Amino acid sequence: MAMTEDRLAGGGPLYACPVCDTLHTEPEIPEKSIALCQRCGHVIAAPRAGSFARVTALALTSAILMVAAVFFPFIDLQAGGLHNRTSILDAVQVFSTGLMVPLAVVVALLIVLIPALRLLAIVYTLLPLMRGRAPYAHAKAAFRLAEQLRPWSMAEIFIVGVAVALVKVGGLATLDLGPAFWALSGFVVVTVVQDTSMCRHTIWNALEANSP
Repeated sequence: MAMTEDRLAGGGPLYACPVCDTLHTEPEIPEKSIALCQRCGHVIAAPRAGSFARVTALALTSAILMVAAVFFPFIDLQAGGLHNRTSILDAVQVFSTGLMVPLAVVVALLIVLIPALRLLAIVYTLLPLMRGRAPYAHAKAAFRLAEQLRPWSMAEIFIVGVAVALVKVGGLATLDLGPAFWALSGFVVVTVVQDTSMCRHTIWNALEANSP
Protein backbone atom coordinates (compact mmCIF):
# COMPACT_ATOMS: atom_id res chain seq x y z
CA MET A 1 0.00 0.00 0.00
CA ALA A 2 1.35 3.41 -0.91
CA MET A 3 1.96 5.81 1.94
CA THR A 4 -0.48 8.70 2.04
CA GLU A 5 -0.21 12.05 3.78
CA ASP A 6 -3.27 12.91 5.90
CA ARG A 7 -3.68 16.51 6.99
CA LEU A 8 -5.26 16.69 10.41
CA ALA A 9 -8.75 18.06 10.07
CA GLY A 10 -12.28 17.21 11.11
CA GLY A 11 -13.97 16.55 14.43
CA GLY A 12 -12.56 14.90 17.52
CA PRO A 13 -10.26 15.74 20.41
CA LEU A 14 -7.71 18.50 20.00
CA TYR A 15 -4.08 17.52 19.45
CA ALA A 16 -1.12 19.95 19.60
CA CYS A 17 1.82 19.73 17.20
CA PRO A 18 4.95 19.02 19.32
CA VAL A 19 6.99 21.48 17.20
CA CYS A 20 4.82 24.56 16.68
CA ASP A 21 1.93 23.86 19.13
CA THR A 22 -0.72 24.30 16.44
CA LEU A 23 -3.95 22.66 17.56
CA HIS A 24 -5.59 20.09 15.30
CA THR A 25 -8.61 17.87 15.61
CA GLU A 26 -7.65 14.23 15.90
CA PRO A 27 -8.92 11.91 13.12
CA GLU A 28 -8.64 8.16 12.70
CA ILE A 29 -5.32 7.54 10.94
CA PRO A 30 -5.00 4.23 9.05
CA GLU A 31 -1.81 2.20 9.20
CA LYS A 32 0.90 3.08 6.67
CA SER A 33 -0.41 6.65 6.54
CA ILE A 34 1.07 9.76 8.09
CA ALA A 35 -0.55 12.83 9.61
CA LEU A 36 1.21 16.15 9.08
CA CYS A 37 0.89 19.44 10.91
CA GLN A 38 -1.03 21.90 8.76
CA ARG A 39 1.30 24.73 9.79
CA CYS A 40 4.88 23.38 9.87
CA GLY A 41 4.55 20.00 8.13
CA HIS A 42 5.95 18.05 11.10
CA VAL A 43 4.94 14.38 11.16
CA ILE A 44 2.48 14.11 14.03
CA ALA A 45 1.48 10.47 13.64
CA ALA A 46 2.62 7.54 11.51
CA PRO A 47 0.95 4.30 12.69
CA ARG A 48 2.70 1.07 11.69
CA ALA A 49 1.73 -2.55 12.27
CA GLY A 50 3.89 -4.24 14.89
CA SER A 51 5.50 -0.96 15.94
CA PHE A 52 5.19 -1.72 19.67
CA ALA A 53 7.13 -4.99 19.30
CA ARG A 54 9.71 -3.32 17.05
CA VAL A 55 10.38 -0.43 19.42
CA THR A 56 10.50 -2.75 22.44
CA ALA A 57 13.04 -5.00 20.71
CA LEU A 58 15.16 -2.00 19.76
CA ALA A 59 15.00 -0.65 23.33
CA LEU A 60 16.14 -4.01 24.75
CA THR A 61 18.95 -4.12 22.18
CA SER A 62 20.01 -0.62 23.22
CA ALA A 63 20.03 -1.70 26.88
CA ILE A 64 22.35 -4.63 26.11
CA LEU A 65 24.68 -2.37 24.13
CA MET A 66 24.68 0.16 26.98
CA VAL A 67 25.79 -2.49 29.48
CA ALA A 68 28.63 -3.51 27.14
CA ALA A 69 29.60 0.13 26.60
CA VAL A 70 29.84 0.84 30.33
CA PHE A 71 31.81 -2.19 31.50
CA PHE A 72 33.96 -3.27 28.53
CA PRO A 73 37.24 -1.49 27.64
CA PHE A 74 36.54 1.68 25.70
CA ILE A 75 39.99 2.56 24.42
CA ASP A 76 43.60 1.36 24.73
CA LEU A 77 46.31 4.02 24.62
CA GLN A 78 50.04 3.40 24.29
CA ALA A 79 52.62 6.21 24.41
CA GLY A 80 56.23 6.39 25.54
CA GLY A 81 56.24 2.78 26.68
CA LEU A 82 53.17 3.33 28.87
CA HIS A 83 49.92 1.48 28.34
CA ASN A 84 46.52 2.53 29.61
CA ARG A 85 43.15 0.85 29.11
CA THR A 86 40.01 2.64 30.22
CA SER A 87 36.25 2.24 30.19
CA ILE A 88 33.40 4.73 30.54
CA LEU A 89 33.10 3.70 34.18
CA ASP A 90 36.78 4.48 34.68
CA ALA A 91 36.32 7.88 33.04
CA VAL A 92 33.55 8.73 35.50
CA GLN A 93 35.64 7.59 38.47
CA VAL A 94 38.58 9.78 37.38
CA PHE A 95 36.48 12.89 38.07
CA SER A 96 34.97 11.56 41.31
CA THR A 97 37.17 13.49 43.73
CA GLY A 98 37.51 17.12 44.78
CA LEU A 99 36.08 19.88 42.65
CA MET A 100 35.54 17.52 39.71
CA VAL A 101 32.72 15.59 41.45
CA PRO A 102 29.97 17.65 39.71
CA LEU A 103 31.53 16.81 36.34
CA ALA A 104 31.54 13.10 37.25
CA VAL A 105 27.86 13.32 38.17
CA VAL A 106 26.99 15.08 34.90
CA VAL A 107 28.92 12.54 32.80
CA ALA A 108 27.29 9.61 34.60
CA LEU A 109 23.82 11.12 34.25
CA LEU A 110 23.95 12.20 30.61
CA ILE A 111 25.90 9.25 29.21
CA VAL A 112 24.70 6.31 31.31
CA LEU A 113 21.91 6.86 33.84
CA ILE A 114 19.47 8.99 31.85
CA PRO A 115 19.66 6.83 28.68
CA ALA A 116 19.24 3.69 30.81
CA LEU A 117 16.27 5.16 32.70
CA ARG A 118 14.64 6.22 29.43
CA LEU A 119 15.02 2.73 27.96
CA LEU A 120 13.53 1.21 31.09
CA ALA A 121 10.54 3.57 30.91
CA ILE A 122 9.94 2.75 27.23
CA VAL A 123 10.05 -1.02 27.82
CA TYR A 124 7.81 -0.66 30.88
CA THR A 125 5.28 1.26 28.78
CA LEU A 126 5.26 -0.89 25.65
CA LEU A 127 5.69 -4.43 26.96
CA PRO A 128 2.03 -4.98 27.93
CA LEU A 129 0.76 -3.04 24.90
CA MET A 130 2.83 -5.27 22.63
CA ARG A 131 1.00 -8.29 24.11
CA GLY A 132 -2.42 -6.66 23.76
CA ARG A 133 -2.83 -6.27 27.52
CA ALA A 134 -3.74 -3.37 29.77
CA PRO A 135 -0.78 -1.10 30.54
CA TYR A 136 1.06 -1.40 33.83
CA ALA A 137 0.31 0.99 36.64
CA HIS A 138 1.68 4.50 36.03
CA ALA A 139 2.54 3.62 32.41
CA LYS A 140 1.47 7.09 31.29
CA ALA A 141 3.82 8.70 33.79
CA ALA A 142 6.63 6.37 32.65
CA PHE A 143 6.17 7.27 28.97
CA ARG A 144 5.90 10.96 29.82
CA LEU A 145 9.20 10.65 31.71
CA ALA A 146 10.79 8.91 28.71
CA GLU A 147 9.77 11.81 26.49
CA GLN A 148 11.04 14.40 28.96
CA LEU A 149 14.41 12.63 29.21
CA ARG A 150 14.92 12.36 25.44
CA PRO A 151 16.75 15.72 25.03
CA TRP A 152 19.03 14.84 27.97
CA SER A 153 20.21 11.50 26.60
CA MET A 154 23.54 12.59 25.11
CA ALA A 155 25.46 9.44 24.25
CA GLU A 156 25.77 10.65 20.65
CA ILE A 157 27.40 13.89 21.85
CA PHE A 158 29.89 11.83 23.83
CA ILE A 159 30.76 9.77 20.74
CA VAL A 160 31.31 12.92 18.67
CA GLY A 161 33.56 14.35 21.40
CA VAL A 162 35.56 11.12 21.59
CA ALA A 163 35.99 11.08 17.81
CA VAL A 164 37.34 14.65 17.84
CA ALA A 165 39.72 13.80 20.68
CA LEU A 166 40.96 10.68 18.87
CA VAL A 167 41.82 12.73 15.79
CA LYS A 168 43.89 15.14 17.90
CA VAL A 169 45.61 12.46 19.99
CA GLY A 170 46.14 10.01 17.15
CA GLY A 171 49.48 11.53 16.15
CA LEU A 172 50.87 11.43 19.68
CA ALA A 173 50.01 7.88 20.76
CA THR A 174 48.93 4.49 19.50
CA LEU A 175 45.18 4.08 19.95
CA ASP A 176 43.09 0.93 19.82
CA LEU A 177 39.32 1.20 20.00
CA GLY A 178 37.86 -1.28 22.45
CA PRO A 179 34.55 -3.17 22.25
CA ALA A 180 32.84 -0.53 24.40
CA PHE A 181 33.46 2.13 21.73
CA TRP A 182 31.70 0.04 19.10
CA ALA A 183 28.96 -0.92 21.56
CA LEU A 184 28.27 2.76 22.33
CA SER A 185 28.34 3.61 18.63
CA GLY A 186 25.83 0.82 18.03
CA PHE A 187 23.74 2.12 20.92
CA VAL A 188 23.55 5.55 19.27
CA VAL A 189 22.50 4.07 15.92
CA VAL A 190 19.90 1.74 17.44
CA THR A 191 18.48 4.57 19.55
CA VAL A 192 18.05 6.75 16.46
CA VAL A 193 16.23 3.90 14.67
CA GLN A 194 14.12 3.30 17.79
CA ASP A 195 13.04 6.94 18.07
CA THR A 196 12.32 7.08 14.34
CA SER A 197 10.16 3.96 14.56
CA MET A 198 8.19 5.23 17.57
CA CYS A 199 4.81 6.81 16.85
CA ARG A 200 4.09 8.69 20.05
CA HIS A 201 0.57 9.55 18.96
CA THR A 202 -0.23 5.83 18.61
CA ILE A 203 1.32 5.01 21.98
CA TRP A 204 -0.70 7.68 23.79
CA ASN A 205 -3.90 6.50 22.10
CA ALA A 206 -3.15 2.90 23.08
CA LEU A 207 -2.51 3.94 26.68
CA GLU A 208 -5.81 5.82 26.77
CA ALA A 209 -7.78 3.01 25.11
CA ASN A 210 -6.37 0.17 27.21
CA SER A 211 -6.27 1.88 30.59
CA PRO A 212 -8.63 0.26 33.11
